[in-house]
Amino acid sequence: MNTTAPQSTDRAALLERLAQPETYDLAIIGGGATGLGTALDAAARGFKVVLLESHDFAKGTSSRATKLVHGGVRYLAQGNIALVREALHERTTLLHNAPHLAQPLAFVMPSYRLLDTPFYGAGLKMYDALAGKDGLGRTEFLSRDKTLRFLPTVRGESLKGGVKYWDGQFDDARLALALARTAVAKGALLVNYCPAKELVHEAGKVAGVVCEDAETGRRFTVKARCVVNATGPWVDLFRQQDAELLGKPVKPMVAPSQGVHVVVDRDFLPSDHALLVPKTADGRVLFAVPWLGKVILGTTDTPRNDLAREPQAFAEEIEFILREAGNYLSRRPTLADIRSIWVGLRPLVKPQDDDGENTKKISREHTVLTSKSGLVTVTGGKWTTYRAMAEDVLSECFSQRLLDPRAGGVTVHLPLVGAPAAGTVRHGMNAAQGLHSYGSEGEAVQALPGAGVELVPGLTEAMVRFAVRFEYARTVEDMLARRSRLLFLDARQAAAVAPRVAEILQEELGQDPRLEDFLALAQQYLPAGA
Repeated sequence: MNTTAPQSTDRAALLERLAQPETYDLAIIGGGATGLGTALDAAARGFKVVLLESHDFAKGTSSRATKLVHGGVRYLAQGNIALVREALHERTTLLHNAPHLAQPLAFVMPSYRLLDTPFYGAGLKMYDALAGKDGLGRTEFLSRDKTLRFLPTVRGESLKGGVKYWDGQFDDARLALALARTAVAKGALLVNYCPAKELVHEAGKVAGVVCEDAETGRRFTVKARCVVNATGPWVDLFRQQDAELLGKPVKPMVAPSQGVHVVVDRDFLPSDHALLVPKTADGRVLFAVPWLGKVILGTTDTPRNDLAREPQAFAEEIEFILREAGNYLSRRPTLADIRSIWVGLRPLVKPQDDDGENTKKISREHTVLTSKSGLVTVTGGKWTTYRAMAEDVLSECFSQRLLDPRAGGVTVHLPLVGAPAAGTVRHGMNAAQGLHSYGSEGEAVQALPGAGVELVPGLTEAMVRFAVRFEYARTVEDMLARRSRLLFLDARQAAAVAPRVAEILQEELGQDPRLEDFLALAQQYLPAGA
C-alpha cells in the first residue's frame, strides 16, 4: 500500500529539472504502456531515468484497449502456448499490484450448437491448466438456464448452453498514470507534452535526444547513455531518423491495425459477466464487456497505412460491431444507442516480407531490437505483458552493454501508486466511475476544494484539481478522456460538463485548457451526424 502523500507534477518544476546539465542512464521516448513500464523498471533498479511523451501519457494506443487483462484465448487457438503462459502469469501480477484498477472478470460464451460447449470448453480447460496457480476461477460448462441467468439479455432462441471462464479487466489510462507516478516516486523524471524532436548522435552512437516543451517551444538537449524508442505505432519514425543519420535505410517493422470499440448503456447487458463470441463473420472474437457502468462492444482489426493520433472508425466497422452484437443480444443496438466510439492503433510487428494486409495473422508478441547506433526499439505486445516487456528492454540494454547489468524482478511485487492494503474491499470495473479508482489516495482527493461538488455522477471538482496538481493534467481532454474516462463512456455528457471542467483547469493552471479543441474531439466520438 502506498501511504505517502502524492507528489506534485508542477510543470515549471519538471522543466527546471529537465534543463539541468545531467547525463541520464536511460532516456525513454514514448509515454504509453511500454515506455512507462520501462521507466518504472529502470527507476526501481536505481537507474537515472527520464521519459518524454509528445502528447499526454497513454494518449495513443494505451488508453484505447478493450480494457481486458487477459492471457489471450485466441492466441491459444493459434497454438502460441508460450505467449499465453507468460500473459497469464503477468495477468496475476497486475491484479495484485494494482487491485484498485484491475480485477477479475467472468466471461460467458453462449453455445448455439450442441458441439460448441465441449469444443470451446476443452480449449478453456487448457487455458485453466496453463494458468495453474495463477488461475482466477475454474471453467464451467453451463446449462441453458444458467447461461441466461449470467447473461439475461442474450438471445434465447436456439441457445443450448454455454461456457464460463475467467480473465481480468482494468482501467488502461489510469493504470498508465499509476505507472508514471510510481516511476516518479522511484526517482524518474517524466514529462508529458514534451516531444522528442531529434536524436543526438556522437561518434556514430545515439547519445540523447532534443525535446521541446509543446506549451512554450523551449528546447532541451537531454544526454543519456541509452535511448529507448517506445513510441508504439510510431517507432519507425525514429528508426528512420536514426538510419538517415547513419546513412543506412531501414525497413518498417510495424503494420498498424485499428481496433474500434462502441459503448452502449448497461441495459443492453445488465450483468457482471462479459459476453464472448468466439467467431464472428470475419473470424474475429467479439466482446460485450461491462465497464464503469456501461457496456463496451468490440473490436475490429482493420489495416491502416496512416498514423493518425485520433483515428476514425470506418462506417462499415461500426455497422459490423452493431450487427454482430445484435446477433447475440435480445435487443439489437443501433447508431442511436451509441454513447461513445473510440479507435486505437495496434503496433503489430510484421515480418520483413509481409505487406501488412492481414493483421489478424501478424504477431501480437513484442519485439526488442538495437540499431548499429545503439538506439533500442521496442514495439508490439499488449497491455497485459507490459511489465515483462519492460524487463526484456532492460535485458537488451544490458546485453548491448549500453547499461551496466543490475538484478531484475524488482517490479514483480511492487504495488503501484494508490494500491490499497491487502484485504480492502474491491469495487469492480462494473461500478460507475468514482472515488474507488483512486485507491488509497481517496482521502487526498477528498481533502481538496470541491470534494462535495459533483459535476456528473462519479466526477467532482476535487478530482479535477487532483488531476492538475498530482496527475499531470494540462487540458480538458486530459481530464475527461484519461483522468476521468467520461469521453470514452458518454461523449455527449463529457461535452456538456467540459465548460465547467475548463473553468477549474483555468483556475488551477492559469492558462487556456483548450475547451474548444475538446468539444470538437467529443463530436468525433459520436456517429457521424449525431
